[in-house]
This record gives sequence, C-alpha cells and structure tokens, in this order.
Amino acid sequence: MLKTTEELLTADDYRDLPEGPPHFQLVEGKLYMTPPPEFYHQGVGGNIYHLLRCHLRDFPLGKVAIAPSDVQLDFVNVYQPDVYFVSNERLNILTKQGPVGAPDLVVEVLSRSTAKLDKGSKLRVYSRSGVKELWLVDRERKEVVVYRFAEDISEPVATVRGKQKLSTPLLPGLKLSLAEVFEE
Repeated sequence: MLKTTEELLTADDYRDLPEGPPHFQLVEGKLYMTPPPEFYHQGVGGNIYHLLRCHLRDFPLGKVAIAPSDVQLDFVNVYQPDVYFVSNERLNILTKQGPVGAPDLVVEVLSRSTAKLDKGSKLRVYSRSGVKELWLVDRERKEVVVYRFAEDISEPVATVRGKQKLSTPLLPGLKLSLAEVFEE
C-alpha cells in the first residue's frame, strides 16, 4: 500500500474522497492507496465469499460482503477487507456505505502490497475494535491463520493448512476445504 498523507485524517475526511478507483483505506488516521489486487488474490477472495454465501443460503445467520466495501471501525480507521461477515444479531451496524462498527468475521487475503499492514496495524485495530475473528489468508503458503480475539488477542488460535478444514464458531456447520479456498 502506498501511504498518501502525513497529516491525520478522520472517517469524515475519508467520506469526502471521490469514489474509486483508486481505492483508499484509512489506517490509524493515515490514508493509504490500495493498488489493484493481483488476479489470484481476487480469485481466493472470491472463492471465500462464494463459499460463505452458499453456506448462508442454507443457514441464514447474517450477511457476507466482498471488497471493495468500506468498514468503519472507528473515527480514524476505515478499511476495505477482502471479505467480511456480519451476524443477524448485529445487522444494525450496516449502512448504505457498509458497517459502522466491527464485523463478526474479517478475511484479509495477504499480498505483497498489503501484508505488512494486514499483519500489523490493521490486526491490532481489528483486535481492539470488536472483530470476533480474523482470517489472514496466505495464498503463497496455502494456509489460513485464524485469530479469535476473545480467546487470544496477540497470538493466532490456529493455522489451517493442507487437508485441514477451515471452520468458525460464528458459522456453525461451515467446513471449508483449503482446496476450494485456493482453487484457481
């Protein structure tokens, strides 16, 4: 990601930007321009979105969205996670711009341009803002690092790889094979 400002901005300043592309994220008050993701990155994010959406058709537990969609976590943090889920109990955080508040589940597909922020500042903000679970999807290693912030705020609770299934207590019955997640 390319940082575009030195001065600190607010969510209101962010909302005054013209609609993208280019797309921006506001991280700890600093504006970052997000380059277009690589083709495979989009495929992995799309696979996860599709698999979650299919699960939600059978088990209507909430809503899932795919980037670009703004998630305003607080006054100085507005992100565009690759995929996010908001449970039925928390649908009141949804606005026409996206959630104002933390989604239950956030999925970030790592890329060279975003991995440092995804695993650093953004992870810390997700952990303190009310996100229940974060998946950091590493398409190079074909693994998913899972954080459940109620269990451990600083260390992942699992790293899913190989033939293991990806699941979450937020979506009972969901068992994603990594072959489907990383299918090209």
